[in-house]
Amino acid sequence: MPEAQIPEQRMHTQGLSTEQVLASRAKYGLNRLEQRRESALWVAIKRLAEEPMVVLLLAASLIYWISGDTGNSIFLAVAILMVAAISLYQDSRSRSALEKLRTFTQPTCKVIRNGRIEEIKSEEVVVGDSLMVEEGGLIAADGHIQQANDFSVDESILTGESLAVFKDQHQPDSIVYQGTTVASGLAIATVTAIGNDTRLGKIGKSIEDIAEEVTPLEIQINNFVRKMVLLGAAVLMIVWAINFSHSYSVLDSLLKSLTLAMSILPEEIPVAFTTFMALGAWRLMRLGIVVKQMKTVETLGSATVICTDKTGTITENRMQLDTVFALASHRVSRLDVNLDDNEKELIRIAMWASEPIPFDPMEVALHEAYRRQTAADERPHYRMVHEYPLGGKPPMMTHVFENSHGLRIVASKGAPEAYIKLEGLSVSEKAEVESVMHKLAGEGYRVLGVAAAAWAGDNFPGRQQELPFKFKGLVAFYDPPKHGIQQVFEAFYAAGIDVKLVTGDNAATTAAIARQVGFRGYEKSMSGEELVSIPEKELAERVMNTKVFTRMFPEAKLRIINALKAKEQVVAMTGDGVNDGPALKAAHIGIAMGRKGSEIAKQAASLILLEDDLGKMVDAVTMGRKIYANLKKAIQYIISIHIPIILTVFVPLVLGWKFPNIFSPVHIIYFELIMGPTCSIIYENEPIEKNVMEQKPRKFSQTFFNWRELTTSIVQGLVITVCSLLVYQFTVQQGYEEALTRTMVFTVLISANIFLTLVNRSFYYSVLTTLKYKNNLVPLIIGITIVLSGLLLYVEPLARFFNLVPLAGNQLLLAIVTGFVSVVWYEGVKWYKRRSRIN
Repeated sequence: MPEAQIPEQRMHTQGLSTEQVLASRAKYGLNRLEQRRESALWVAIKRLAEEPMVVLLLAASLIYWISGDTGNSIFLAVAILMVAAISLYQDSRSRSALEKLRTFTQPTCKVIRNGRIEEIKSEEVVVGDSLMVEEGGLIAADGHIQQANDFSVDESILTGESLAVFKDQHQPDSIVYQGTTVASGLAIATVTAIGNDTRLGKIGKSIEDIAEEVTPLEIQINNFVRKMVLLGAAVLMIVWAINFSHSYSVLDSLLKSLTLAMSILPEEIPVAFTTFMALGAWRLMRLGIVVKQMKTVETLGSATVICTDKTGTITENRMQLDTVFALASHRVSRLDVNLDDNEKELIRIAMWASEPIPFDPMEVALHEAYRRQTAADERPHYRMVHEYPLGGKPPMMTHVFENSHGLRIVASKGAPEAYIKLEGLSVSEKAEVESVMHKLAGEGYRVLGVAAAAWAGDNFPGRQQELPFKFKGLVAFYDPPKHGIQQVFEAFYAAGIDVKLVTGDNAATTAAIARQVGFRGYEKSMSGEELVSIPEKELAERVMNTKVFTRMFPEAKLRIINALKAKEQVVAMTGDGVNDGPALKAAHIGIAMGRKGSEIAKQAASLILLEDDLGKMVDAVTMGRKIYANLKKAIQYIISIHIPIILTVFVPLVLGWKFPNIFSPVHIIYFELIMGPTCSIIYENEPIEKNVMEQKPRKFSQTFFNWRELTTSIVQGLVITVCSLLVYQFTVQQGYEEALTRTMVFTVLISANIFLTLVNRSFYYSVLTTLKYKNNLVPLIIGITIVLSGLLLYVEPLARFFNLVPLAGNQLLLAIVTGFVSVVWYEGVKWYKRRSRIN
């Protein structure tokens, strides 16, 4: 909250000076829970040493060395270093992206320094700071309470006790602890311990560690790779046995079987998955969207329903007191006119019903209106002696203040319906109040009822509703809709995403705002009370068919989420308050607001919008769909190009062709080095296709390796295989020697790899369209591939090392055209898809 919004009269502490902060930090350090952690580089190296491809390369290198072929042995050793370098580079990119995300997701807190309120990162708190903690906030350090208003703390992280504990400066236990959360009210505490010296630090628990669940896509990828590893092991033994039966050489047979095993392993797939998810989260962060867990990136593209709050999400959250209705004056007045005494008294009572140090925007507005309307500020002369926190259905709250002369003020505010129910209003007065309330709500105002009471003695009733209230009137706040919010809703609708408005406001106000922003289905709403009364068997259908939910409370919000999930919807839920925590946690995508969101909401959410801009969710969904689509292209490419590599090694051997072992490990590793950057760099950097946001969300349960997409990849791979083996047979028929045959097939596979990269940039749009996509890495990677392959063919030392020979012009042309034809046929399939859609 900006410092200007805090009444200076309520500030009883100046806090530390800048010099004192620096001195304290120098003495006690940063507010961090330091833990011994293994080096990230060492972890990456250990993980790399466990990779099957690295193990196979190492084995092949040793066999070459033992056999006396030091050239190939050294080459494979260098290849291991190159694979390691690429893997470590990708790992460092992922870790760097995650590290930046951790910085953005670090909790913040408020402190009073130099007499002003500042918002800082929690790790910057120092011993001696005056820490301000308020409802929904995470307590950043241990401290002794100096001032408290209706203050209670959830200490379950330390004690296991689920009930909130009320505390103030007068109680024996007036300490607040790091890692606990504020359940209600506000307090100012002097920090006594930070970091490892806090109670939380001493028992060794860190709230910063987030244990990520394994996602469905990750499970599918790991299972697929595991099966391919097992297949590679089985094939290795079969091929070794076949070769050994021909040559009776253990090492030579093992070397040739390792070649095939290497060609089978799709080790690029898990690397691509990790890279896409981490860099996707980093790209989202650059858009102002902080993803706390990688699984959220995968889920974003599947969202089918977004449940959004009203205040601060589709409105500006600039609550301004605009209009008042004093019952005694029987008129509705705007604040820009001369108010009579009854109306000024109404504002005064409404202010006293607010927190002494306001943090809610409406209460801040009431304090500001009181300051402008009063001649003599009474606030410094009164102290709170009793309070009733916000509660009841409809909700209300009451504060009791007293000055040094014993004069009391008993003030209450809340939902107007709460006061209309109370005694003291005549039938005509109730009708008048209801008429004004509905009129103001229908114009989009947020309306609160205000009442006052007289009470002597300290024996206060147990329930605030039992106080003898006298109704004073209504105060109306206007919170204008955000600019461009209608376009945001239209983007969701176009993407096939249903939008539901879930708010604590009343139906009339919500409908008025919803109508102004073009929200579909605003005409029909359901209240929280109605929602919880619906039988379970009817609930899911009713929730699906309702767009606006009003007067919501935590249990009702959670019931909405669970009902939507029961209908197999992928649910995104926005929230900012303490009460939103359960629903944010239950939703597939919990979305907290970065500016006005409480720390509890941010902890429960999986995604944070830094600027409280719902429009960013359109960007997030777009990015989620783009990442998923590009990852799918990469994996389909990997499968398609692995099939011909496997079969061109396997088929000649099994069928006993003239040259049974056409490729060696050096050729396979070259193919791997070409394919790795292609799938992980080119496809990750691909722009979103223009039809992605016009499609319906994919089902969350949909398997990544579904039969239709696998069939496409398999057929593409088989066609490339057939074309490669046709060239093989052609060269044999022409009487070419083994080196020339190898070079021709090698060139066909390299050409097919290049053209497949271009064709598979879209499975719908023509390659002529995708060539216009902006991706600077495409010409770079393809250019490097062409140059390197040309060097292998025409630079004699390299050609001799790879057992290749220079091709004549007609031979090179035949190989390139064959590679082109083996891939370009799929353009006809894409043309048919586009034509079918048009017709």
